[in-house]
Amino acid sequence: MNDPQLAGNVLCLGPLSASDVLREDLCHMFDKFGSIAQFHERTVVLTGGAGFLGYYLTQFFLGLKSHGIRLRKLVLLDRFLFGEPEWIKSARSGHDELEVHVYDVANDELSSCGSAVSADYVLHMASIASPTFYRQHPLETIKANVYGLERLLNFYKQSDTLRGLLFFSSSEVYGSPSADAIPTPETYLGQVPSIGPRACYDESKRLGETFCYVYATSFGLPVRIVRPFNVFGPGMRPEDRRLPADFARNVLQGEDIVIYSDGRPSRTFCYIADAIPGMLKVLTHSAFDTFNIGMDAEELSVAGLASIYAEAGKELTGYRGVIRMEQAADREYLTDNPQRRCPDLTKARQVLGYAPDISVYDGVRRYLSFLQDAAGVRL
Repeated sequence: MNDPQLAGNVLCLGPLSASDVLREDLCHMFDKFGSIAQFHERTVVLTGGAGFLGYYLTQFFLGLKSHGIRLRKLVLLDRFLFGEPEWIKSARSGHDELEVHVYDVANDELSSCGSAVSADYVLHMASIASPTFYRQHPLETIKANVYGLERLLNFYKQSDTLRGLLFFSSSEVYGSPSADAIPTPETYLGQVPSIGPRACYDESKRLGETFCYVYATSFGLPVRIVRPFNVFGPGMRPEDRRLPADFARNVLQGEDIVIYSDGRPSRTFCYIADAIPGMLKVLTHSAFDTFNIGMDAEELSVAGLASIYAEAGKELTGYRGVIRMEQAADREYLTDNPQRRCPDLTKARQVLGYAPDISVYDGVRRYLSFLQDAAGVRL
C-alpha cells in the first residue's frame, strides 16, 4: 500500500478549479482519517448516496484505489427524489467497483440491491436534511429515519459480514440548548418540541437513535451514531436551501445576500473535508457509541457568516452585493429554529483522535471556488 500524500491544514490561497479543490480535500481526508487499509476488499453501502455527504464519501471511497486500497464494492442507494445528479452518471463509467440502485429505504427490499446484501460497512444517510424540504416532505422524512432504519437493522441483524453500521443522526436532537449547555456534549438530553414544523426531522432522528441503541444492546449489531453539526462544502447543491448553500448561490449569481432573521442566531460551521474523516472514525469505532462531529471554533452569527461569504466572493469573483435582512414568505421558516449551535468535541478528540482544523473562511472560499468551476464534477 502506498502512503497517502499528506495535505496538512488545507488553505485556499487563490482561485482553485473544482478538481483542485477535490484533489486537495481528498489528500486532507486521507491524512486525517489515516487507517484506510481497513477498507481493503470490503463492501461499503451508502443509503442516500446521491446527497450532499454522499458526494464526498463517494469521492473518498473511489479514491482509495490511488493509494493501493481496493474496495470490493461501493453501493450507492437512493430514491433520487431530486433526480440523479450528473456526478453519479459520470462515476458509473470507469469504476467497476461502483454499483448504483434506485432504492426507497422505507419501502423497497434490500435483497434486490446486488452487493448490498453482503455489506461490511453501511452508512445510513437516507433522509431529507434541509429544513425547507423536510417540512415539505414530513412523512418521507420520518419514514426514512425510522422505518427505513428499522428495515436496515432487521436485514443486517442476520449478516455474518457486517463490521459497522453508522446512523447519521443530527445536532438537531439537542433542540435549542440552554446557555450553560453551549458547547453541547453528547450527554445533553435536549429540548426538542414533539409538535411543530421541524418535529418530523428532529424527533425521527431521536427515535432512530433509540432503535440503534436497542439493536446494538439486544442483538449485538455493530451500530454507531454520529451527530453532525452544520457541515457544508462541495456536494451541497446551491438549491439545497440551507444557509451555506443560500449564501453561495447569492454570491455566485451576483445577488444581494438575504438573511431571513435578525442575523443573531449563531452556529459553528464545519467544512466537509474535516467532517468526513470524523464520520469514518465513528463508523470504524470498536463499540456502540454516539459522537458529535463538527467544528468547535468560530461560533458565528448568521450575519457574521454572511460577511465571510461577501468578503470571499469579492476576492474570488469581484462580488459587489450587499447583505440585506428580510422577512421570509414562509411564516414557519424560523419556528423552533435553535438560537445557538456549537458542539463539545472533547469526546471525539479524546476517543477518536478527531481534529478539525479548516477555518470557516477557508472552507467558504473552497466551496465557492468549487461551485464557480464545477465542470466535469457537476452536482
